[in-house]
Amino acid sequence: MTCVAGPQTFLPPYLLERIAGSASPRLRESARRTLYEDTHFRARAAVSTLPPGSTVRGRPARYVHDAQQLRTLPGELVRAEGSADSGDPAVDEAYHGLGDTYRLFWEVFQRHSLDDRGMALVATVHYGENYENAFWDGRQMVFGDGDGELFNRFTIAVDVIAHELSHGVIAYEGALVYSHQSGALNESLADVFGSLAKQYRDRQRAAEADWLIGAGLFTDRVKGRALRSMAEPGNAYDDPLLGRDPQPGHMDDFVETQDDHGGVHINSGIPNRAYQLAAVALGGYAWESVGPIWYDTLIDSRLASDCEFVPFAELTLDNAVRRFGSSSRQAEAVREAWRGVGVLP
Repeated sequence: MTCVAGPQTFLPPYLLERIAGSASPRLRESARRTLYEDTHFRARAAVSTLPPGSTVRGRPARYVHDAQQLRTLPGELVRAEGSADSGDPAVDEAYHGLGDTYRLFWEVFQRHSLDDRGMALVATVHYGENYENAFWDGRQMVFGDGDGELFNRFTIAVDVIAHELSHGVIAYEGALVYSHQSGALNESLADVFGSLAKQYRDRQRAAEADWLIGAGLFTDRVKGRALRSMAEPGNAYDDPLLGRDPQPGHMDDFVETQDDHGGVHINSGIPNRAYQLAAVALGGYAWESVGPIWYDTLIDSRLASDCEFVPFAELTLDNAVRRFGSSSRQAEAVREAWRGVGVLP
C-alpha cells in the first residue's frame, strides 16, 4: 500500500486554539503560528526525496537534520546512521527515538522500518521559531522546540517520536481514514505503538508502565502529567490555561463533534483504555501479550479504511483467537477489555 501524504500532528488543534485565544501575547503568537504551519503542511503533499534506506534487515537508516528555526525541510544533515552523539539534545533524542521505534517494530514484529522494506527514517529538529508540535508529513518526522513556557522540545519523549512514526506504519498498512471513529483508531494505534516503544526500551511490564503519552512534554508551569493517559482518559491534565483533558474512556461519554477531524484526538481515549485494560489483565510484557494482537489487526486485510470501533474490536478478538486460541486468557482479556469500555455488549 502506498503511504498517504499529509501530516498527523501530535498536539490536537483544540489545545493550540485555546492557547491562541487566552494566553500571553508571546504564547498566543506561538500558538497561532503553529496552527498556521499545521494547516499549511496539511494542505500540501510531501515532495521531499528520501535518502537511501537500509538494505540490511534489522538495521535502520537514520538521518537527523537541523532546520535552525527556519521552516524549510529537511534542513542541514547533522547526524546519520552510526555517528556519535552530537551534543545537541534534540538531535540526539530524535536519533535515539528513531532507533527505539525501529527496534520495537523489528525485534517484536519483524518489520523492517515503516514500510517493511528498509525505508529511511528521516527527522528534522529545531523546526520554526517556538513551533509547538511534532508531525509526520508522509515521508519524514518534524519536531518543534516548543515555547519553553508551556511545552518543552518535542523530542523529549520517546513515545511522541514513536507515535508519529507509527502514523507512517498505519498509512502503509491500514490507511485508516483520518476522520471520526476511523481517525480515532488511527490516533489510538499510534498511541499503542508509542507506548509500546517506551515500555520496550525500558523493559517495563504492563503493571510498571505509566501509560502516559507525552510525559515530560509539559513544563512545570502546566498542571498535568502528560498529553494523554491510556489508563485514565480525561485525567492527563487539568490546567487553568489548557483546560481539562477532554478524552472519554467509555462509549457512554463518546464525544460527537466536527472539530479535530471529528474528535480523532478525543475519542481515541476509548480504544486506548481497552488496550490498556487488556494489557494489565494479562500482565507481563505488553509487547508479548496484547501488542501482537493489535499489530495483527493493523496488518489484517479485513481492516477497512473507514473501520469503526465495533468492527475493530471484533477483529482484535478474532486475531486473539487466531494467535492464542478461542479459550485463551488473551482472547478473554481482549473481550472483557472492549466490554469494559462499552464497545462490545
